Amino acid sequence: MKRIFDLLVALAAVLVLAVPILIVALGVGLTSAGPVLYWSDRVGRNNKIFKMPKFRSMRAGTPAVATHLLANPKAHLTPIGGFLRKSSLDELPQLWSILVGDMSFVGPRPALFNQQDLIEQRTELGVHTLVPGLTGWAQVNGRDELPISEKVKLDAEYLKHHSLWIDIRILWLTFVKVLSRDGITH
Repeated sequence: MKRIFDLLVALAAVLVLAVPILIVALGVGLTSAGPVLYWSDRVGRNNKIFKMPKFRSMRAGTPAVATHLLANPKAHLTPIGGFLRKSSLDELPQLWSILVGDMSFVGPRPALFNQQDLIEQRTELGVHTLVPGLTGWAQVNGRDELPISEKVKLDAEYLKHHSLWIDIRILWLTFVKVLSRDGITH
């Protein structure tokens, strides 16, 4: 049921968001050198690596590490990168990952391939068996502000209690938080 829900909503979202996606793509291409999309190596279900697309918000050549590990993350942003990240518009290409089945709308956010502490903690609690999501229980309960151990605890709660109704609630809370820009630190 979850996969059917993801496919139907992703197809509808692509149709509704086609023009904004095109506008953001043009904005990225016109304001900085490099490709419009950044394909990040991410950890998916059962710790399998997949390529996740995002609109490029960082300058070409920025190290492939979690943003909080950069000495000065703002120095790496493209001219519209800060806006893309704060508005979450950089995430729109992940609709592709949902369509191909690498991601779901709701699940734990996919770790970067080199976030060993996060990967190990999730594996210990069985969270790695979930399909990663565009949003998740940890995102609506703190997003960037949470330490890794707290994110993993929230991901484990989701593992124990997930259902279509909880997913719909998380999607609604995500919409509210994105509009209010709550929990975004970079």
